[in-house]
Parts: sequence; structure tokens; C-alpha cells
Amino acid sequence: MLISIVERSLFRDKDGGTKVVKHRFLGFLIWLALQSTAVFFLSKTLLLSLFTRNPFKPSFLSIFAFIVFHFSLLIFSTSLFIISSPRPQRAASPFELLLGTARLILVPISNSQPLLSPGFRLRARASISFVLFVAVSAVSASLSVITLCLSCNAFDQLKQRRLVFGKLGFWGLQIGLLYGVHYVYNKRWVLQFPIIQRPPFFSFKMGLPLAVGKALKLSAAGYVLSAILAFVLPYEFKGQLPVGNFITEQILFYIGSFVVILCWELCHHLHQVLHTKRSVFAPPKGSAAAETNPSEPLLAALEESTPKSLLQYLAYLDLCMVCEGNVDPWRRAAFFEESGETYKRVISVCLTPVEQFTRNVCEVLESSPVDNSLQLSHQLRSPNEQLADSKVYESFDDFQLLAWCARIVASLTVHSHKEDRFGVAQLSGSNAAVISTLLSSLLAVETLMGKKTNLQSSNTLMDPAGIKWATLNPGRRDSAAGMAGRRKGAPFYAKAYSMADILKTSIYGIISAFYDEMSHSAKAGLLEKDWIISSKPLYGTRELLSQKLRLFLDFQAS
Repeated sequence: MLISIVERSLFRDKDGGTKVVKHRFLGFLIWLALQSTAVFFLSKTLLLSLFTRNPFKPSFLSIFAFIVFHFSLLIFSTSLFIISSPRPQRAASPFELLLGTARLILVPISNSQPLLSPGFRLRARASISFVLFVAVSAVSASLSVITLCLSCNAFDQLKQRRLVFGKLGFWGLQIGLLYGVHYVYNKRWVLQFPIIQRPPFFSFKMGLPLAVGKALKLSAAGYVLSAILAFVLPYEFKGQLPVGNFITEQILFYIGSFVVILCWELCHHLHQVLHTKRSVFAPPKGSAAAETNPSEPLLAALEESTPKSLLQYLAYLDLCMVCEGNVDPWRRAAFFEESGETYKRVISVCLTPVEQFTRNVCEVLESSPVDNSLQLSHQLRSPNEQLADSKVYESFDDFQLLAWCARIVASLTVHSHKEDRFGVAQLSGSNAAVISTLLSSLLAVETLMGKKTNLQSSNTLMDPAGIKWATLNPGRRDSAAGMAGRRKGAPFYAKAYSMADILKTSIYGIISAFYDEMSHSAKAGLLEKDWIISSKPLYGTRELLSQKLRLFLDFQAS
């Protein structure tokens, strides 16, 4: 029943996408059950051998504990799957939730305008899912600790046996709350796609030492937290135990909490491995669909799936590996079919996220001009600048998708130099669109980082070595330095630097493949006409893009 509810609430994409995500989730539950069973029996055997010296024997109580233990892991893994996302999600603050609730209660419903904006609904949904995850973690930890530690006969020697359930449940509650808050606060629910796609077994094996180390640290932190909270508990709840039983109780609690967190860490790692694995969106090679239209499943997943969903990310990952690697050259060759429609669809679906990112950065640059950047200090920020920075953070939330898109269009443009038999890339104007979009995005990111992107004018100085130095008025030089210093301390600066590096690498790859053609166009004065779009660029001017392209052509862009 629980799985059917998850299927109805989460798998809302088209048929092919539903199967991909559904099969991954079911496979994740199967492998989780296998590893959790092994951990459960090993931990029970260890606990019984340490404290009772009796072997583990099947009984009604042990079977019931086994079922409850797996049920607790099932609800935890399901809640983890629900909050997981390939991109960070912004949560609404308690004050925003309170205002939204008051608006729903007090403001009458109108058909013309919705009461709550779509952005607020997404943030409210994220906040509620995070709170539910923390609550589920607390309940799951309580059940798991009770099933692991209760059957040990060491608790039979306690004078106040009626407190055993309360103590174990309270201990598990602390561990669950600590782990849930730590998991949400550190954004560990964001899926991290690996740079190198390895087989799932080797990827899972590489994460085992990290999972064990993380479990040791968090269980130790949970033990310290329980020791601190023990001072504020009622005297009746603490009970009175001999020293030997008290030590046994603490050891049992630490081992039980370690086993629970270890299962959760293995669950988290298994979830990351299985849901970031490459999925092939193509018919089998040699089939009728592969001979007629092998690119349609991939394009359907890119164009028809829910935007920014896991399915769309997996489709972009598959497209990136097809364009950059030589594992499936027949799939890449299908992009260059005679009509050119497939190639234009692929380029369009990859340039759209980059163009939207560039527009967002341009809005931020227009809302916080460089000349006024020194008027505010780091401590005193205006609401407009705070809103601008929040827009920048949201723009870089899709960093992984943007990196894939830039690499895809660059790789396709490079391969079109030798594999495009019909010349669809050049005739459709895709090459100029790719170069212009990448250059505009790079200029916008560099401006955001505080780098000067002005055109070279006659107001330049030439040193004896032949290097031109542009002269700026002192006000703009100081303001540019202030912008650079302010942006460099921002959290998004590292992603902006990485994005700029990816864009430069992509542009240099295209320059290297078409170096002879671009050199001839530059000598003939046709570089701007052949490689820059005729319409207004997303950022800057056609002259600025042409100058930047010449720097790349001379391998002087840095």
C-alpha cells in the first residue's frame, strides 16, 4: 500500500519516465532490504554474544522485531526518496508559512488570481517535506533502537523494567531528530552526480568506509546529546541502576544507535548510487526503432518530462555521455540526419537552460549596478541587493544541468566538423547560436564576478612589449574592485568560477576544431558575420562578443 501511494504521488511523468524512476525506486528498496537484513542479523548476533552469550535463535519476538525493523527502514527510505532532488530547493520560513496560512483563511477565494504564488507553494511544500522527514526519522529511529536492544536479556536485570520501552524510545527519538536535522541542514538530500560513471557495485563499495566513519561520528554526537539531556529528565524516568547495569545500558545504546545510523548511511549511499546512475534513453541497437528514429525516446524525455525533475536530469546525463564519448557513436550520428530537425531540437533543448541562466544573471546585474557597489558595506545590505543575491543563488541551483548543457552543445559542434555530412549545423545557424550563447553567458558570469568586460577603445596605453592597457577613470576602477571583493566573498562565487571555467573550456574546444575556418573568416573580416548571431545577444553587444571571440581565437582569453 505504501509503495502504491508513492507511485501515485511521485511518478507523474510520461510512461517511459514513469518506468525509469519507478524501477529505480523498487530496485533501491530491494537492495536496501538485503543489506539491512545482513546488518540486522550481524548486530543481533553481536549483541547477544556480548551480553547474554547465547546464540541468536528464531522466535516469535525476534521475527516481530525483524519485521518492525524493516518497516522502520521502509518509512525512512520512502521519506528520503520523497525529499531527494537533483537540485537544491528553497524552503519557506516559518513566518512565510504563517502568512500563507492566514491568507488562505482570511482572504476570499478568487477565480481570477490565485491566493498563493507558485513559488511560495513550492517553498511551502519543501518546508513541509523537510519537517515530515525529520519526524519520520525520529519515529524510525525509536522503532529501530527498540527492536535491536530490547530482546537482549541484559535488560531483564533492570529493577524498573517498565522504563525500558521509554528509555529506548527516547534514545531513538534523540538520534532520529539529530540525524534528520543534520541531513536536511547539510542538504544531503541533493543528488550528487559522479564525474565518472562506474558500475553500481564499485560505486557502492567505494562509499562504505565513508558511511562507517559518518555513522561513528553521528552516533558519538547522539550519545553526547543523550548524556546532556539526561540531566534535564525527571528523576522518576532516570531510574536507579547499579553501576554495572548502567554501563551495560550505555554500551547497548551506543551500539544500537551506531547500527541504526549505519543502516541509514548505507541507505543514503545506495540511494545516491542507484538514482545517479546513467539511464540509456534509446531503443535496442538493431531494432526497428533504432533504424528509423533512435533519438525520439531521448528527446521525449528532455522535452516532455517535468522541468528540473530527476528524469530530465537523467536524460541530460545520457545526452552528455553520448555527445562526449564514443560508446554509442550510432546515436550521435542520428542527430545529424538529413532534415536537420533532430539536431535543431537537441541544440534548442540544451541552449534554453543556458539562455535562461544568462537572463537571470543579467537581471541581477541590472538591479545592482557596478557604480553603486561601494555605497553599501558587507554588514548593511539593502533589500534590493539581498533580493538580487537570492536570485543569483537560485540561478546557480541548476549548476549541474548548466554544465551538461554547455558541454553538450560544445561537443556536438565539435563533432559536426567531421560527422555532419549534410552540413545541418552550419546551414541551420546552430553554430553561431552556440558560440553567441556561450560567449554571452561567459561575459555575464565574469561581470558578476567583478571582471571588466569593456570594449577596447582608443583610450588605451601601449607598453614597449606591445601589450595594450585600457585606462579607466578612478571611480569605475574602484567600483569594479569593490564589486569583485563583494562577490568573491559570496557563497555562489565558487560556482560562478566553475561555471566560467566550463564555458571557457567549451568555447576553446569549438575554437580548436574550427580554428582554420575561423582564422580565414577573421582575415576576411567575416568572423562576426559567420559566428555571431545577427540579433541582439543576451548580454553585451555583437562587437563585444566579436572581440571576445578574437581573444579566444588568439588563445588569450583568461
